[in-house]
Amino acid sequence: MGLNRLALVCSAVLLLTFSVVSHAGVTSNYTRVAEPSEEMPLETFPPPAGYNAPEQVHITQGDHNGRAMIISWVTLVNDDGSNVIRYWPANTDGSTKESAEASTSSYRYFDYTSGFLHHATIKGLEYETKYFYELGSGRSTRQFNFMTPPKVGPDVPYTFGVIGDLGQTFASNQTLYNYMSANPKGQAVLFVGDLSYADDHPNHDQRKWDSYGRFVEPSAAYQPWIWAAGNHELDFAPSLGENQAFKPFQKRYQTPYRASKSTSSLWYSIKRASTYIIVLSSYSAFDKYTPQNSWLESELKKVNREETPWLFVLVHSPWYNSNGYHYMEGESMRVTFEPWLVQNKVDIVFAGHVHAYERSERVSNIKYNITDGLSSPVKDPSAPIYITIGDGGNIEGIANDYTYPQPSYSAYREASFGHAILDIKNRTHALYTWHRNQDDEPVVADSLWVKNRYFLPEEETDSVDTRI
Repeated sequence: MGLNRLALVCSAVLLLTFSVVSHAGVTSNYTRVAEPSEEMPLETFPPPAGYNAPEQVHITQGDHNGRAMIISWVTLVNDDGSNVIRYWPANTDGSTKESAEASTSSYRYFDYTSGFLHHATIKGLEYETKYFYELGSGRSTRQFNFMTPPKVGPDVPYTFGVIGDLGQTFASNQTLYNYMSANPKGQAVLFVGDLSYADDHPNHDQRKWDSYGRFVEPSAAYQPWIWAAGNHELDFAPSLGENQAFKPFQKRYQTPYRASKSTSSLWYSIKRASTYIIVLSSYSAFDKYTPQNSWLESELKKVNREETPWLFVLVHSPWYNSNGYHYMEGESMRVTFEPWLVQNKVDIVFAGHVHAYERSERVSNIKYNITDGLSSPVKDPSAPIYITIGDGGNIEGIANDYTYPQPSYSAYREASFGHAILDIKNRTHALYTWHRNQDDEPVVADSLWVKNRYFLPEEETDSVDTRI
């Protein structure tokens, strides 16, 4: 009898732990003001004043641990010295400056020739230190600054912004400046793909890559943006004679992929504070025997949750999406990689692509095979939360075609523009908030205390019921 009771108890626990999700979440009643995502004209973002002034400045982490930074900029002319960066710690008088030379290239795309694209990696930086850096010379000198992250460790607090599918519309502008005025302040941006939307214009108008670089510079020159590539970065256009996928993106935006033994800048990893961030490419081959597949399999084995408790993954095409737009486009990648992410207790997967917001329950769908018919998502405490945040404000507008009834795996969804803040407190807790663009103000519409899957694998509840 004792064994039978024990079996019943164990069965009950398993049912509670892996029960099919039976209660759908919330679809927001907030109605966004009906207005198009109007593109900002090219002349909104003129080049900076001065002869050959450096422009489109942006930075990203330059190594695996956070002691290097990749500084990127563009000049119209490749004069002597235009590829040099000078930098120094803010706690000195700047009389002694370090310098580094950038690699320089340019590219042609259809009838467009780019300016000179400079990328310099400065190394050996001190943790948690503010640095100034200068580009250009004479009256065209421009000065910026950045803060290095704290040393990697399990209880190091850190705050990320999360943005996707930004584009360069007036709505995009509201998203960016709402993020820049956020409280708490983001220290780095996790960007889940689709940058300039140049390919939405005739002949993939490459001038839109230039205007986009000027648009995001007020943030991207001062804090690292961690880039994932989306479908609008492909710029694959055989009809224009352009057969190299991702050419403009890869020429303009570098990543520290070699530091994580990746063979492509489109998939890589970094450690930052208490986080381990893995970036994947939705539009590169990922099946068994491909480079991305082999890399991810080996990369997950390197993650030490005692050192970096928080494990996040960035993709572009969402794996769980209840919007009619791009429905199930991420299914092949989900089937391929989801078992690994559940096995490794990934905390959150961030995606874009769908121009709306959605947060899932912790669910998995990894028991399916062709004979047993088990093909429904089930609650799983080892599974990630899936967040779709392709709501930056791009020219294609809002995706407002949600399926009804709301699927059981969907916790909260809203057809609005906005950004998110992920505020990591320690090894067990992080406060996640999504801020809709409303009346020129960022309004918290969804929030959750996220509990770490390695140190505190408990069920989460909404932190503050601010949702409408």
